[in-house]
Amino acid sequence: MKLVMMGTGVFALPTFRSLIESEHQVVGLYTQPDRIGRGRHQHVNPMKVLAEEHQIPVFQPVKANVPESIQDLQSLDADLCVVAAYGQILSSQLLATPKRGAINLHASLLPKYRGAAPIQWAVKEGEKETGVTIFQIEPKLDAGPVWGVVSTPIDPDETYGELQDRLADLGATLCLEVLEQIESEAATPIEQQHSESTLAPRLTKEDGEIDWTSSAAEINCHIRAVQPWPKPTTTLQMQNRKPLKVQILQTTPIADHQSGSDSPGEIIQVTREDLIVRTGNHEALSIHKIQPAGKKLMDIDEFLRGYQPKPGDQFLSS
Repeated sequence: MKLVMMGTGVFALPTFRSLIESEHQVVGLYTQPDRIGRGRHQHVNPMKVLAEEHQIPVFQPVKANVPESIQDLQSLDADLCVVAAYGQILSSQLLATPKRGAINLHASLLPKYRGAAPIQWAVKEGEKETGVTIFQIEPKLDAGPVWGVVSTPIDPDETYGELQDRLADLGATLCLEVLEQIESEAATPIEQQHSESTLAPRLTKEDGEIDWTSSAAEINCHIRAVQPWPKPTTTLQMQNRKPLKVQILQTTPIADHQSGSDSPGEIIQVTREDLIVRTGNHEALSIHKIQPAGKKLMDIDEFLRGYQPKPGDQFLSS
């Protein structure tokens, strides 16, 4: 088949690469416009780089649904669009342009976690399992009939970024299987159970802030869900010192730790190699890796030697 890839970022990259290496013909790439970062530095778009390496035409419309963009798509005479983390809602007119419409690779077990941040929400909510789903795109958000699903356990220590990389590889393999089904007309997509749907909206930078009134397990899941973005941040208030902004990057919940403190965020135990903090529900959290603002990532023993926090010092919720 003649395919158009529509995607941006690391999640879409393995699928794009697998399409290029397959028996199908990739006739174009739609990806987000180039972004200019701090210092006028242009971010590298790996999808665009890969397309240019293989002489695949690249289209970067600000809005994919405008007439000029749809005309470009019509000129490619594609059989199917393959979409993964493209970042734009596609109109009915655009979806009707390829002969067989468009399929989407989504990083959840639909209908659960429809929306822009399914991996982060699965980790944040403490799910034990997630996966990838490929569905036929319809105008309603992530609600089209399903062509294929692959599930995988979530490791208890796995971060959003680590899980995203695994799901991207699973999705690339599943995509080739689904393309075979579509081309051979060997199967038809299955309607989702819409009553079971949940939403996974995009996170903001403020969503990285740690809420110490949550349970130890909830905080641990939150810390994993916001790495590498928006990053798990908090402020440490130590006696007679300026507040210190830190990122807490690895922890272990302690459900039955006893102490006299009922104040969430308060440091309740410090040893040479351990820092334990009170959380909500009278639980506690052991911190293993931490990064002060402007400094390198530290194992907790290095942080304790350098900053010397004491019991009674407080991590603050915003």
